[in-house]
Amino acid sequence: MITMEMKKSIKNPRDRLQKLLEAKGVRPSFQRLRILEILAGTASHPTVDDIYQELVDEIPTLSRTTVYNTLNLLVEKKLVLALSMSEAGMRYDFNTIPHTHFFCNSCSRVIDIETELPESLLQESVDGHKIHDTHIYLNGICKYCLAHSETA
Repeated sequence: MITMEMKKSIKNPRDRLQKLLEAKGVRPSFQRLRILEILAGTASHPTVDDIYQELVDEIPTLSRTTVYNTLNLLVEKKLVLALSMSEAGMRYDFNTIPHTHFFCNSCSRVIDIETELPESLLQESVDGHKIHDTHIYLNGICKYCLAHSETA
C-alpha cells in the first residue's frame, strides 16, 4: 500500500509520480504522468473534461478517451479516488486517504473537509460485510456562495 508519506518522500514531483506509477505496475507514459501531475497539483477535484481542457494545448494528440481510460486505470490501481457526488459527473481526487467531501449545490465546487471520521467507518468489515471503500459526501451551499449571497 502506498501511503501519503511515500507520495511525499521523493523530492522531484515528476520522479515521485513516476515511482508511484511504477510501484503499481503502470507504465509511466508522458500522458499518464501529466494527468497524475494535474491531480496531484490541485484540490479542485477535476472532471475528465477539466483535465482534458488543461492538457489539450500541450498535448494536441490527447483525446478525452485517453484521459478517461487513464483515470479509470489510476482508480483501479488505487492511486486516485473517483467521486460520484452529483449529476455533474465523476470527479477525481489524488488524496486516497479516507476523508469527507462537500459538494456545493450552487457552484458545483467539491471541497475537502477535515473532520475526524468515526472509527466504525474505518473498519475493514461491518456486520460481516467486507468494506472496500469509504466515502462521505456532504452537500449544501459552500461558505463562498453564502458569503457572495450575503453581499449581493
